[in-house]
Amino acid sequence: MINQQLLNPKSIVIVGGSNDISKPGGKILKNILDGGYKGKLSVFNLKETEVQGVVSYQNLSDLPEVDLAVIAIAARFVPDTVEFLTEKKGAKAFIVLSAGFSEESEAGAQLENKLVDIVNRVGGALIGPNCVGILTPQHHSIFTYPIPKLDPNGCDFISGSGATACFIMEAGIPKGLTFANVFSVGNSAQMGVEEVLQYLDESYEHGISAPVKLLYIENIDKPRLLLKHASSLIKKGCKIAAIKAGSSDAGSRAASSHTGALASSDVAVDALFRKAGIVRCYGREDLISVASIFMHKELKGNNIAIITHAGGPAVMLTDALSEGGLKVPAIQNTKSPELLALLHPGSSVANPIDFLATGTADQLGIIIDYVDQHFNEIDGMVVIFGTPGLSPVHDVYQLLDKKMQSCRKPIFPVLPSTLTAKEEVDAFIQMGRINFPDEVVLGRALSKVYSSPKPSLYYGELPNIDVNTIRQIITNEPQGYLSPEKVQAVLDAAGIPRVAETLATCKDEALNAAITVGFPLVMKVVGPVHKSDVGGVVLNVKSLDAVEQEFERMIQIPETTSVLLQPMLSGVELFAGIKREEGFGHLILCGMGGIFIEVLKDVNTTLSPVSHKEAQEMITTLRSYKIIKGYRGKDGVCENTFANIVMRLSALAEAAPEIFEMDLNPLLGSPDRIIAVDARIRILHP
Repeated sequence: MINQQLLNPKSIVIVGGSNDISKPGGKILKNILDGGYKGKLSVFNLKETEVQGVVSYQNLSDLPEVDLAVIAIAARFVPDTVEFLTEKKGAKAFIVLSAGFSEESEAGAQLENKLVDIVNRVGGALIGPNCVGILTPQHHSIFTYPIPKLDPNGCDFISGSGATACFIMEAGIPKGLTFANVFSVGNSAQMGVEEVLQYLDESYEHGISAPVKLLYIENIDKPRLLLKHASSLIKKGCKIAAIKAGSSDAGSRAASSHTGALASSDVAVDALFRKAGIVRCYGREDLISVASIFMHKELKGNNIAIITHAGGPAVMLTDALSEGGLKVPAIQNTKSPELLALLHPGSSVANPIDFLATGTADQLGIIIDYVDQHFNEIDGMVVIFGTPGLSPVHDVYQLLDKKMQSCRKPIFPVLPSTLTAKEEVDAFIQMGRINFPDEVVLGRALSKVYSSPKPSLYYGELPNIDVNTIRQIITNEPQGYLSPEKVQAVLDAAGIPRVAETLATCKDEALNAAITVGFPLVMKVVGPVHKSDVGGVVLNVKSLDAVEQEFERMIQIPETTSVLLQPMLSGVELFAGIKREEGFGHLILCGMGGIFIEVLKDVNTTLSPVSHKEAQEMITTLRSYKIIKGYRGKDGVCENTFANIVMRLSALAEAAPEIFEMDLNPLLGSPDRIIAVDARIRILHP
């Protein structure tokens, strides 16, 4: 795991160092030299006695003691080289640039496993293999460009892809985004994104450590580790944004329940990020924009003032902010006429505040002061200021820098003239500022940051359920769907209210059950997965003749083993469920039920365990929440009861990890009760 020999080595050897800077071993040596590394530097090269002015050894035995070895040789030679360096030269840290390991073949995977075993034996740290290296203030052990000027107040960046790390830095640096440390983990043989983030969490000191962490992830191998340390960092005052590549469910799995169809691995990633408080991004510009917003003062409310001298960008920004849930409210303040009188005729202070193409730096300063000091209905500002190139705008950007320092409210600068005013924009960035050249990208990112929830890890107590009964049922059942009787028993043990049900396997049993249940009633086949699709659900059955007729028809439906009879109930159709996702644990879902689950797919998902507050937020953030709340005189649903059922599902998932999928669909809700009228539970023993 990460150690001081990796982060701040007193000595480094480049195994495979070269005079050819077009090769990784040559370029990384050059970058270390150019970065001003202050420790002892040496090279191992079979053919050279000096490489780029650094002494080169032709025999490993002649090397001095070393903390960190950067390795750029053929994969087949790496394990033996590392073993020698650990045993004979005291090396405790390794950056393996070489490819040809698990990413390539089974033989490569065996080499990689051997490499990890060797490093672990000495408690060492391994980055890679198949990586571009790491970039820290102490040493630039990376063989690619760009190499930004590192800033302790910039972003720590961890990437599962070296090339993508380069492209993201290429996108951010010209806009003024700064970086503190960069880790390219490659194959993540010993340490992946999760382990590096763990170190950044355990060593984090607010006000000293980098305040922002950026992640590019291709595989989440340890989701619970990521959840733990990301949420911990955010609670300490850090901010995290991440790209999880591979979001499309290309391997769309055949699902045998609504829960299975709705809860893909990418849904699990979304749930993990929301629970941790990570802002999820989907591309380089998205990530850079979110990170840049993190570098500004925090937006405390959702009302934005747009200050501009160009109408078009203000309109596009207004649309982007509104689509994302932020507001650009009309400003009707007693100070508005006073401000308007200080601007050129034709200006507007209604919001957007348009001070025309002839507006000056002084006027911009006056507007910003009024918004900051007098317009209490406004929470933050976006300043859009470009130029047609008629005159320099240095004074505008210098004033903007000063106001960003002094104002209480955050100011986000949109300086779109990156070619016409390149000199002025570059000077603004040199002041330590970040530019948002595209107002729509800014608007979407700002909305995303503002709406992202805080970490919601739950360590309280879940509702009491009958764990012993649940364990007795689950442990003794084979894999597959539980019988209706067992489902009823599990629901009862979990404290989830359900409708009374009676099973019939023959016509006489159906008729007797109908008399017991009473009319009107519902009849459902037992066996087929999707009952509605095969005509296996009949509502509002009102007579014994109808019961007999429908039973004889339904029992003939393929895969049907019996027919279930229930009283006919009414209410708002809801849905709740459980889905086990490999590595992530159990997902808990809730939303609208019945056929609407397929039509609307209005479902929210989180990771178990679930707090009452989190369950309530899942309900209130549904698109169809107005139906649950009640509208146009129609009764709504008891939200507290719905939240309690969600929590009981979480408690059930914790008690029975064997549950692979579970549907409660529909739950029928009213102001005074919610009751499950159909349930399926599929178990899969680990």
